[in-house]
Parts: sequence; C-alpha cells; structure tokens
Amino acid sequence: MLLTEPGICADDATSTALLNCLIREVCAPEQQVWPDGAHLVARLPRAGVVLRTGLARPPAGPTYRLAPPYEEKRGDEWIAAPWDRLANLVAGELELATGRANPEFLTQVDDSHSAMAAILAARCGPLDDRYIDSEQSLVAGHRFHPSPKSRQGSPDDWLQYAPETRNRFRPHWLAVPEELIAEEGTPEAFADLEAYGPPPPPGHGLLPVHPWQFSLMADNPVLQEAMARGRLLSLGPSGTEAVPTSSVRTVYLPDADVFCKFSLDVRITNCVRKNAWYELAGAMALNDLLPPIFKELDSTFLAEPAYRSTTLADRRLFEGLGVILRQGIKGLPGTPLLAGALADPYTTFLADIPALSAPDSAQAWWDAYVAQVAPPVLRAYLDHGVVLEPHLQNVLICVDAEGMPVHAAFRDLEGTKLTAGRWDLAHLPARVAESLTYAPDRGWNRVIYCLVVNHLTEIAAAVADLHPSLEQTLWRTARKHFADHDHHPQVRALLAGVPLPAKANLRTRWSRAADRGAAYVPVPNPLTAPRPL
Repeated sequence: MLLTEPGICADDATSTALLNCLIREVCAPEQQVWPDGAHLVARLPRAGVVLRTGLARPPAGPTYRLAPPYEEKRGDEWIAAPWDRLANLVAGELELATGRANPEFLTQVDDSHSAMAAILAARCGPLDDRYIDSEQSLVAGHRFHPSPKSRQGSPDDWLQYAPETRNRFRPHWLAVPEELIAEEGTPEAFADLEAYGPPPPPGHGLLPVHPWQFSLMADNPVLQEAMARGRLLSLGPSGTEAVPTSSVRTVYLPDADVFCKFSLDVRITNCVRKNAWYELAGAMALNDLLPPIFKELDSTFLAEPAYRSTTLADRRLFEGLGVILRQGIKGLPGTPLLAGALADPYTTFLADIPALSAPDSAQAWWDAYVAQVAPPVLRAYLDHGVVLEPHLQNVLICVDAEGMPVHAAFRDLEGTKLTAGRWDLAHLPARVAESLTYAPDRGWNRVIYCLVVNHLTEIAAAVADLHPSLEQTLWRTARKHFADHDHHPQVRALLAGVPLPAKANLRTRWSRAADRGAAYVPVPNPLTAPRPL
C-alpha cells in the first residue's frame, strides 16, 4: 500500500504554477527575481508590482521549490495575494509586455482551479497497483503551466473519466460494416481487445469509443443518420474496464494489456486532443521506422501497431472516432512507474522507494536513472535524427524490488518527430511528412527541453527534497552520461554551459499559439562544469 498523500489544495497549487511560470518566463529573463532569506522575491518588470513567496528549501539547483505564503508588497507591508489576484497580475504584466490582450486567459486559469478543486473532492484513496496509481497521481499537473488542469467542459461531463479521481470506466463498442472500416497498420493487433467485446453481427467489425468522446459527437448529423439507418450499431459498454492514464484520453485496459489512444477533440491544457488524419497516418509510418533503431539503442518505445476508424463521409467523424492501439506494459522488466509521479512534489512515490532512504543509495539511484533515460534520447537524435519527446508524462521508469531503475520505456508517436533532411519521406503524403519533421535546431531544443528541463531537472529536485545536500552532486553525476556524447558539437555546447531552452507555456497560452510553435526562454544549465576557484 502506498503512503498517505501529502496535503494539496487547489488555491496553493494554482498560485504555485502561476508563479513558477511568471518567474521562469518573465521575471528571471529580466533579472527581476532574487532570494531573501527564506523567501523568493520577484518584481513584475512593467507593472512594477513586487511579489514574495516562501521557499520549501534553499535554492540550490535550477528550479525553485515555492511554498506559501504568497504575498504582494503594498507600501511597507506584505499582504496576502490569493490565486485569483496573482492571475490578474500576471495577465496585466503580459498585456503590458506584449501589447495584446487575451480575454481567454483568466477564464482558463479559473477553469483549471475549478477542475482541480472538483478532482480533489472526487478523488478516491490510494491503490495497491503502483503503476496505475502513478498514472493517476498528477492532481496538480504541470508545475510550469498557468492552467495545468484546464479542461474543456463542465466537471459533470468529464469527472467520471478523469485519471486524477482514480476512476475506471467501460469503453463503448460500435459495430461497423466491414466496407466502412478505415484502418492501417496491423489489424490483428485489435484481436486481444476484441476478445473483451461483444460478438459483432456478420460482416461487421468492432470499434471501441470513449463514452465522453461519443457523447460529444452525438449532435453530428452524419453520425445521427448512420445510427438511425443501422449503418453503425451501438453494442453497449465493454466487458472490461479502462483505466484513464495521465494524458486523460489514453486509457489502459489491464485485462487485454493494451492502451487505447482516443480522440476526444477537447482542449486539455495547451492543445485540442484529437487524432488528426495526418497524425493517424504518421503514427503508422513511425511505427514502421523506429523499431530497428530502438533495438540498437537497447531501449523500449511502446509500439502503436494499428489504428481504426470509419470511412463515413465526414472528416470530423474519421478523426473523432479514430483510435490508436498502443503496446501494453506486461512485457517490461520490473515495475513501471510514470516519471511524472516520481517528480511531483505532491506525491510520495520517491519517499516510498527503499533505494532513496539514504544519501549514498539515493546518489546511486539517480546515477541509474539518468543512465536509463538520457543515452537513448541523445543517441536517437544525434545518431539517427529521431526527436523523442521524453517529458515526464511520456516516460515509464521500470524499477526492481528496491526501486532501482532498470529500464526506461518511451511512448507517444504523436510527439515523436524526424529531423528534416535526414529521412526520405517522399513516399508519404505531404501533410503527413510535414507533421513528422522538425528542423534540426528546433528538434534539438525540443529534445533538451523535454529531457533536461522538464524531466531530469524535476526528478533531481524531487531527490533533493529528500536529501537537500545532494543537488549539486546529482548534476555532476548526470554530466558524465552526457559527456559520453561530447564528440557531437551540440553536446559540447551543453557541457560548456549554454543556457537551456525552456518551453514558454505561459507566453504560448497568452499568444494562443499552437503548441508545435511554442517559444522557448533560456534557463540556467546545471550540467555546466564546476568553475575553478
């Protein structure tokens, strides 16, 4: 049984996320943040407002651990600054900085706060299954996103499908005439899942759909007509339960040991989560190209062997009913845990690992962790031109009985790209090829942001929460795993201390830019070699 979860409230978590973003993307780049004893002080450069937060521990690494109280300076006094006041201050600062208003921003922050409060009220107790509990542990969400739990629709619509509540549900089955089935990849990959479905009528195949997804499409006239004419048949709920994972729309079916990536077509944090037609085709193309590379890397990328949808004459239905199958976890060594659960300061996953009980063993744990995660990502990009997206929700860390990392599994072909100019994609439709490629510099920024800033920095900070004296030593240990690749100029620059690219989630939300076009801001590089005195 897992330990009791630390306390968390929607007000403080919302304030922390807003201030993390503000400090990283606005105050720090303009040198308007400084420590003051047990506090961190930040000045909004254009609004002129000065804020102060507590620090859970002294800042020793590249990321702060902010803590209440959150305060605003008025004259010579420090007064409480609630989360909604902070949201208004951030909006005012960004409007002055950009010369543009964003009437959606405050609503998105409010929606995220309300969603978090609803999740906390509905959340069940800890589970005995450590993997599933890790997938469903991210109650506060991304620490550097202004609205980490923003989710389109009312909680009444989605709460029963939310991973953070530790819920399960039964997917819905449709029977589709064989001539109306659209699929690509390896169709027999659906066999294990279909074993838990009802027998379809003769001449029909089975299509699993997410109940929330199905309700959102209920007013589609093409779907209504197809159901009314019996071209699509509703066969009711699945005979097996689905576990919603951290991405919300991807669910795990333990009985079948398979993941289904559904197309909800709703905005969750930054993006509208749907399986666009070119992403369906792109996943199949990558699933053909990547296995030999990962075999060479001695690592695992969870395969996405097939998708299925319907050819009804409506692209919205083709995309909305499209489901991608993903390889399950039962063939992985040890116990897989979501990396995001290990990094989250609101969970006890790290404290629950025996190998992290003492500084020496924690140092060995970190060494093993970086050895499993960093080399495959670096080699995939540097040697093969493959841009992985190894952020905290895309990596499973497999641990042994003592909690020592023994393997890493990467996932999500939607976020995986190929370096432009290094792959011949002439056989693919132009839109599919475009969606699969990044320019080399942009690909490198994405790799280093996800691997170092989003992932390793947060894991190191979580280890340092347990053993504060270790943080500088952790980065000296990590450096050697990067130094193995210093024959590449990008890695030499990294080790020489060039600032790291951090994805600017706050500015991206403010500008309403597509996630693929997100800007980056420079942040301190903890891999820099120690300077001689």
